Amino acid sequence: MYQTFEVTARPEQGPPRLLALRSELESEGLDGFLVPRADVHQGEYVADHDARLAWLSGFTGSAGFCAVLADLAGVFIDGRYRTQVKAQVADVFTPVSWPEVSLSDWLSEQLPKGGRVGFDPWLHTVGQITDLAKSLKNSGIELVQCENLVDRIWTDQPAPPLMPVKPHPIEFAGESGEDKCKRLAAELREAGHRAAVITQPDSIMWLLNIRGADIARNPVAHCFAILHDDARVDLFIATEKLDAVTDWLSDAVTSRDPANFLEILSELHGPVAIDKGTAPQRVADALGAEMVLASDPCALPKACKNAAEIEGSAAAHLRDGAAMVELLCWLDTQAPGTLSETQVVKQLEAYRRRDNALQDISFETISGTGPNGAIMHYRVTDETDARLENGHLLVLDSGGQYLDGTTDITRTVPIGPPGDEECAAFTRVLQGMIDMSMLRWPVGLAGRDIEAIGRVPLWLAGQDFNHGLGHGVGAYLSVHEGPQRLSRISHVPLLPGMILSNEPGYYREGAFGIRIENLLVVQDAPDLPGGDTERAMLNWRTLTYVPIDRRLIVTDMLTQAERDWLNAYHAEVAEKIAPRVGSAAKLWLDAATAPL
Repeated sequence: MYQTFEVTARPEQGPPRLLALRSELESEGLDGFLVPRADVHQGEYVADHDARLAWLSGFTGSAGFCAVLADLAGVFIDGRYRTQVKAQVADVFTPVSWPEVSLSDWLSEQLPKGGRVGFDPWLHTVGQITDLAKSLKNSGIELVQCENLVDRIWTDQPAPPLMPVKPHPIEFAGESGEDKCKRLAAELREAGHRAAVITQPDSIMWLLNIRGADIARNPVAHCFAILHDDARVDLFIATEKLDAVTDWLSDAVTSRDPANFLEILSELHGPVAIDKGTAPQRVADALGAEMVLASDPCALPKACKNAAEIEGSAAAHLRDGAAMVELLCWLDTQAPGTLSETQVVKQLEAYRRRDNALQDISFETISGTGPNGAIMHYRVTDETDARLENGHLLVLDSGGQYLDGTTDITRTVPIGPPGDEECAAFTRVLQGMIDMSMLRWPVGLAGRDIEAIGRVPLWLAGQDFNHGLGHGVGAYLSVHEGPQRLSRISHVPLLPGMILSNEPGYYREGAFGIRIENLLVVQDAPDLPGGDTERAMLNWRTLTYVPIDRRLIVTDMLTQAERDWLNAYHAEVAEKIAPRVGSAAKLWLDAATAPL
């Protein structure tokens, strides 16, 4: 199996590790040390070698950090993880609600007389350190660059990954790596930049049409790159990874030893662009006066998928949808109390693995029943594995990494007859998901401008959820991709070709969780009769085709437009998926997609 269920961190391991880290603080003359969930590339997911936050504290969420002081250790977590963190960290760690409480305010309160707080400049971005230093300007607190103190005490730290890189064929990429480099080099010249430093592996994978396996569930390889204004690329990557792509990379790409990265940076003639949101502070230090701040040149082109990438993703979603329908059909044949969360995960993966294009799952499947469903990013283990009991809801959030696309889908399923309260909340979540799916909006709006559409039905009932409405998704790349987001903090205008999730939810701690998720792609909207023809509009094309459970819907709560959308969606699901499933699943599908 791709997924495993072992416990990766335990609360009881935290206290002795924290004690050892504080000993290092004392020896370095520091009053604090920052431990982010980050690696030198600043991606969302990290290899085992870089899982310092989880190793120290036990917290395994995909975002957060720890600030360790002599007498207090704060674990900063956002709304997605406030239930999860309670079960994962020992009481020597103090959960801190972030970003409601900023790190600078917390440090100023805990170190009122000032102090020296250490940080590893490889693990914090230029923007993070600039903003933190500015916020601490009058506090008397000094930020001190130092070596990583966690690495000093982590005696059995796993080695960095060295997985092989493979070509990503033009039939899926839709554009050669050489052409991408020339296109972006022209943009560098237009901006007056001699070069751009690219530190995020998914950007480099996209640019050069290669894929890796250094991060579980994400087809990326750890590397850095410098794109020059003449379309040359210096690729800093371990040579052991390149055997399969030696003849694939163009002559304009030069492989270099990662150990020489900083030295070559220091020798560049500027202006050299770096992205302050993704480049480590150590990169900025090496560039010095030659540095200018600009966006990662790959970010927007990668986000705006071309026709080959969109159609590849659409094809992958149909095959993935068939696997989901087989799973949901199978699940309905099982009596309440006979299955556990891990059994559902294993069965779903078995259906997905029938597809030879599947390379991995796109993230650890979230299979949470009853109270576990209220843990937004729940990861089932052998110790937490729960039975699907009568009256429970099951939140099943999963996806696949296929050669032609990346999928991410969530469905919520009742185990036995559902309760009235659960059905009402589910219907509000569904209304938000449908209302976003039906939306048209003017060109130029960002995720923050339209995200509320998916929350209004919940807001009207005094309810809400503590995660964004949607995230960007790559094309056989990271399942969480920027810069596009459906989020109140996203300022990036939505553009045709961007793929995003649409996933409202509702979570009642200790009771149940609900989430419904489809992937959508932004497209130009057709003109409407009587509309302003000079006003360009955008809308969505749906990529995900899997039934939404009718047993949880309070039909009378839906507007006629919402009911029409759902019936039309289910008719499309039946048409597209029925030819791809077995006879039993087809009969199940007929019933699951019947009109309301």
